[in-house]
Amino acid sequence: MLNTNSEYLKPEIMDVIRAFGCEDKDFGHYFSFGSGKFFNAVEYDGEFFDFENECEAEGDLEFRRLAKRFAKLAFYSVLSKRYGRLPWGALTGIRPTKLAYTEISAGRDFKSLFKQMDVSEANALLVEKTIAAQKGIYGRGGGQDLFISIPFCPTKCDYCSFITAPITATRKYVDEYIDCLIKEIYSVKPLIKKLNSVYIGGGTPFVIEAVQLEKIYKAVAEVFPSVPEYTVEAGRPDVFSEEKLMLSKEYGVTRICVNPQSFNDKTLVAIGRKHTAEQTVEAFKTAEKYGFDINIDLIAGLAEEGVKDFEYSLDEAISLNPANITVHTLSLKSGAKLKENVKRLNVAGIADMVNLSRDKLEAAGYSPYYMYRQKYQAGGLENVGWCKGGKPCVYNINVMEEISDNIAVGANAISKKLFGDENRIERYATPKDLPTYINKIDRITEERNRLFND
Repeated sequence: MLNTNSEYLKPEIMDVIRAFGCEDKDFGHYFSFGSGKFFNAVEYDGEFFDFENECEAEGDLEFRRLAKRFAKLAFYSVLSKRYGRLPWGALTGIRPTKLAYTEISAGRDFKSLFKQMDVSEANALLVEKTIAAQKGIYGRGGGQDLFISIPFCPTKCDYCSFITAPITATRKYVDEYIDCLIKEIYSVKPLIKKLNSVYIGGGTPFVIEAVQLEKIYKAVAEVFPSVPEYTVEAGRPDVFSEEKLMLSKEYGVTRICVNPQSFNDKTLVAIGRKHTAEQTVEAFKTAEKYGFDINIDLIAGLAEEGVKDFEYSLDEAISLNPANITVHTLSLKSGAKLKENVKRLNVAGIADMVNLSRDKLEAAGYSPYYMYRQKYQAGGLENVGWCKGGKPCVYNINVMEEISDNIAVGANAISKKLFGDENRIERYATPKDLPTYINKIDRITEERNRLFND
């Protein structure tokens, strides 16, 4: 329990407390400001700790930003002395690169802030390399990205927190869902002035029938005859087919995602997958024939895998030479079966897995080009997308750095409109439940379009 005299600081402080796994501990906190100094007093385990930071703040927003920073630092200082340092120090936000860009735009060296927040030198360097890889895309200037949600899967994996359910239970909704999706795609045409990319995600988009997939492709082609970057997160290899790949090529798709998560068959069974590593290789090679850029996703820390198990998956992925390899660190998420059975992730060797991925991917010619973090992530680590030269996924950069409007259609889709002059973002989320989404489609379309038309 945390008792504080400043409620607006509580969420930030709790993020630090959670990072150390101390939610069940009692804390006291007192905050004040005077004579240009921020004062934080922390009570923990019968001891009192005082912190003082002198810093000028211009305006209320700047004051709150600094107050949050110093409050987090105070708690981090107390807990790190007891439990050890964290790789990202007192940084709790999901977008370290966005914070770095904020510092750069203000004419400051972001590495100085990262050092103050006790971020490891290796992670500060990772951010620096990621920013370098984004040159030519970051700052390109506004526009819109279109996300199309297809929330259907063959089965639900233990670690998954999405709304997906086995297609056997949701098949009855697919046709009506696609009709609603197409209606939304047509409705957003007036909202998109400069299309950056289209991303069809899930779920597992390839789990629906080819004739159903083609209906979506046709709608996109009629509304947007030319798509600069067109990604389909096809998903698990057991739902790939020549017909779906041919359709994708015919309708201008440029990038396909193959998401095995692991190349160890034992792990695939343990997480609820119904395919083998061999099928992953077959799906990849079949997609490769059509000239797509191909993304592969891996997860470090799955199903009691050790470092050697993860290294095997990493080596297998690299041997295929995809355009992108994204390495996720296992995360506990609400709605995932894994979170029902585990309170906190303590994955042996997880830092070694992530460090190994950095070394091996860089040695193989990949560069980190986007990254993000999640709460309840094993080892307090991160997710990083790696690409071969000239092969970054524009959509991933835009959505993670929040540098363009994201217009999202379908169930459980979150649209984001940027208000650059005001440095703020407004979001519009559609219902997660499929019947609710279908029944409210007209209202959903009206409300989202109103946000982007205002």
